[in-house]
Amino acid sequence: MNKSDFTILYVDDEEHNLISFKACFRREYKILTAIGGDEGLEIMRHHDVDLIITDQRMPKMTGIQFLERILSEYPDTVRMILTGFSDVEAIIGAINSGRVLRYVSKPWDENDLRTAIENARQLLELSKSNKALLFTLQKKVEEQERTLKLFRRYVPEAVVEKALLASDETIFDGELKHVTLLFCDIRGFTSMSEELSPKEVVALLNDYYTLMTEAVTRHNGTVNQFVGDEVFAAFGAPRATLDNEKNAVFCALEMVQKLETLNQKYQERVGREILVGIGINAGEVVAGNVGSEARIEYHFTGDTVNTGKRIEVVSRDYPNAILMSESVYSKTTDVVRTKEFEPIMVKGKKEKIQVYQVLGRV
Repeated sequence: MNKSDFTILYVDDEEHNLISFKACFRREYKILTAIGGDEGLEIMRHHDVDLIITDQRMPKMTGIQFLERILSEYPDTVRMILTGFSDVEAIIGAINSGRVLRYVSKPWDENDLRTAIENARQLLELSKSNKALLFTLQKKVEEQERTLKLFRRYVPEAVVEKALLASDETIFDGELKHVTLLFCDIRGFTSMSEELSPKEVVALLNDYYTLMTEAVTRHNGTVNQFVGDEVFAAFGAPRATLDNEKNAVFCALEMVQKLETLNQKYQERVGREILVGIGINAGEVVAGNVGSEARIEYHFTGDTVNTGKRIEVVSRDYPNAILMSESVYSKTTDVVRTKEFEPIMVKGKKEKIQVYQVLGRV
């Protein structure tokens, strides 16, 4: 802030003091004068004032009273007061309460007062600069929060948290984890989508994803991917949890129940009941970020993933079936009723695997 742009209001009940003050400082600063507090208030309403210098002993309204009157309406204006030694105690109280920046003893010395004014100008300039920086910082923080919030809608929150803690060197480090994986797929979705407009397909998928995600979240799982009409969820990674097999099975049962809501809204429009197939498998995987400098995603790698997907494919012959592997069955026999299938051959496996259908809770 240039000196010529710095506006000072000098308030005093003695006119010769006003004249003297203006004569001393008008070449450097923009000077306004008021003969008493009432006139000072009126000037404040019509001008942007940076610094107020007021005499303390004035009739009708003392300097402190005047500054108290304007404090709430003009909190950023710098305030100084002129006083004799007899009023110093009251002035110090005003300084301590924040109503006054400092006081200047009367009669004032021009050089001392000039120094005090210049200090006030620099203080105000610094204050305005800090406020501008804080405003910019706040905007940046809000922008980052919006970005992070949007990012969490694209990427599971637990993955985001893990990525934020990783360094450039460790962000691609994978880790061996025992997890339970769930695959849920709409049966006959391709033919179903032919009966709908593109907007209706998107609306149906969004409703389907919302309902399925609610079930996954409620059972301590994380949706890893939406692939077409398939929901791929993990229990036990990236955030470690207990009872992953049971959580996955209970989640699958809730997913099937939630289809009632989806069918109430869309069955008449699509011309048939919306059905799903669910496959669940548990085992070791390598979990971590994969990709390039331009794009990364949290990924599960290993036979457990492939087998889980193959089990879901088998469920296509059984509407709303929940099929699970031996590794999941062994951890859930006490909480669900099941039907044992004959060992089946699945793509990519040399030997047949044992599969069980979940019929409901015990």
